[in-house]
Amino acid sequence: MADITLRRMTLADAPAVHAIEAATFAIPWSLQSFEEEMTRNACARYLVAQTPAGDIIGFAGVWVVIDEGHITNIAVREDYRGQGIGRLLTAGLMQYAANLGVTYMTLEVRRSNETAQSLYRSLGFIQVGVRKKYYEDNGEDALFMVCDHMPPAQEDFEEPETVRE
Repeated sequence: MADITLRRMTLADAPAVHAIEAATFAIPWSLQSFEEEMTRNACARYLVAQTPAGDIIGFAGVWVVIDEGHITNIAVREDYRGQGIGRLLTAGLMQYAANLGVTYMTLEVRRSNETAQSLYRSLGFIQVGVRKKYYEDNGEDALFMVCDHMPPAQEDFEEPETVRE
């Protein structure tokens, strides 16, 4: 896993990210949805996990609204699961969000997805509610989780949208 790098997702990454999404979720986002996240949603920030060969093996997204970050989706390519890539992506997304001024993050997770729940709890998320029949494919409930233990912002963080006064 030491060879895996995280970087900000670009429009060119959308097809690879969509392929992971489609292989992971019962009702996946469309390729167009990811393209619009990259081109039209000013609140959206996504990271990809990449191998040294340049293969995209996972991704994580967040919508940043003032000081809240809402995790939209996290997925790892099946042949890389169980190797800590999900933890790397989630922790990286939390750092990225903190750098953008986020003070707390929220997410929904399937009640049956104990692996993801365990990961989120290990990173400081707690369950604060249940969204009944949240998932359209089978009517499963979602646990609503929040984390207000964000890492400190990196002082040297900058991205193209950074405004300096």
